[in-house]
Amino acid sequence: MQSRYAMNKKSRKPYIKWILVAGTLLIAVSAALWLYLHDWDVEQSIGALTGETTQQTAPEPQAEAEEKIEEVQQEAVVIPEEKEEVVGENLPVIPDPGEGAADEAIKDATVYPGTIQLPKEPTVVNGILLVNKQNPLPSDYAPGVDPEAKSSFEAMRADALKVDLDLIAFSTFRDFDRQKQLYEGYVAKDGQQKADRYSARPGFSEHQTGLAFDIGESSKEEHWAAASFGDTEAGKWVAENAHRYGFILRYPEGKEKLTGYMHESWHFRYVGNDVAKEIYEADITLEEYLDAQ
Repeated sequence: MQSRYAMNKKSRKPYIKWILVAGTLLIAVSAALWLYLHDWDVEQSIGALTGETTQQTAPEPQAEAEEKIEEVQQEAVVIPEEKEEVVGENLPVIPDPGEGAADEAIKDATVYPGTIQLPKEPTVVNGILLVNKQNPLPSDYAPGVDPEAKSSFEAMRADALKVDLDLIAFSTFRDFDRQKQLYEGYVAKDGQQKADRYSARPGFSEHQTGLAFDIGESSKEEHWAAASFGDTEAGKWVAENAHRYGFILRYPEGKEKLTGYMHESWHFRYVGNDVAKEIYEADITLEEYLDAQ
């Protein structure tokens, strides 16, 4: 005969089995529900249980990436084939000579003669070729870059390199047709009155002689054909030393009525060592030097 304890233990076995099965199912369902609520991401689910969150780095927005590309593009420097222009809006004002100054007005070299024809031969004064608004060149005058001037510039550049200044002649000889193209472009941009102050009409440009050199510093194109070149170390060095190599600053500041053109800190003209030295030491223009001969 079985005891009451043995009978009770035997009768409890089915209940314990079902309790274990039910508990296991409950845990499985709860786990599945938890994963579902966290997009089936195990790491995210564990982080939620532990109170930690996994930070994800969002991809860089397209707009921000495009903005960075645009910044790089804006830093690119476009070097023109030739650069002679000066911003027309910043041109200095020429004082009005006023009444009773007819003789002075006649001597104003900024004014082209009313009627003039290009000559058959260039104007040479005391062995020096003179080109300005009163002395043009024949349209077919095309000697190319003067070999002596080129050699002298190369000597000047070599000496400038010794003081860490890398000079470059970014514009030298231009023939009649090229000057015509440039001048017409400036007139279309700024009008003839302004263009005549910083650009020569075809046949009237010193660049057609092959003796004019527009000088700048290599890799610093922002100062090419700009007044700012005169304030740079390279510009100051050239202004102080060019005469030693036969070059003069062709259009000095404050001499517009004598030379015909506004100040150009980058435009140098080859005249030979002796003449360049005399002009530099006397602080005069080429016109003043030739008038005194």
